[in-house]
Amino acid sequence: MPGRTQQRPDITPETTPDSTPAAPPRFVLWREVLIAYAAPAVMASAGGIATGQSELRIAALTSIAGTSALVATLVGLRHRRRSADSWAARGPVPLLALAFGLGCAALALGVGLAAAELLPRIPALADSPWPDRLRIDLPLSAAIAATMTTWRWRASLPRRRRAR
Repeated sequence: MPGRTQQRPDITPETTPDSTPAAPPRFVLWREVLIAYAAPAVMASAGGIATGQSELRIAALTSIAGTSALVATLVGLRHRRRSADSWAARGPVPLLALAFGLGCAALALGVGLAAAELLPRIPALADSPWPDRLRIDLPLSAAIAATMTTWRWRASLPRRRRAR
């Protein structure tokens, strides 16, 4: 009818102006690894500065952030190889992130316990408090990095339309 204005569809972050679903952001591995290193390094360093713990400031840049970056790289590479029809691409996001976080934490705990036992046998590290930190630093960093990387990878997959 003449004189009537046409209503535009609502534009939300999930739709474009022509009401088609917007593509989710791409999963870029180098960006995930950079964030996985920088975020714990900054936070743990700030905690070390605030509490005056020099060993925490050193661990922030080595065992904490390094473990996070390594786990994010390995988990991200694994996810990038998955097909869109894999079980990981179809499962519930919280359960998937929890499973990867706990799995990586368990592996890192084993590595941390072994390293804490074996590294003090090296004469240069015999008096260092650093190997004892690995029991906590490695599993915690691995769990957070694996959970976040898995969650962000899964969010980068296109959403499937559900049957109505």
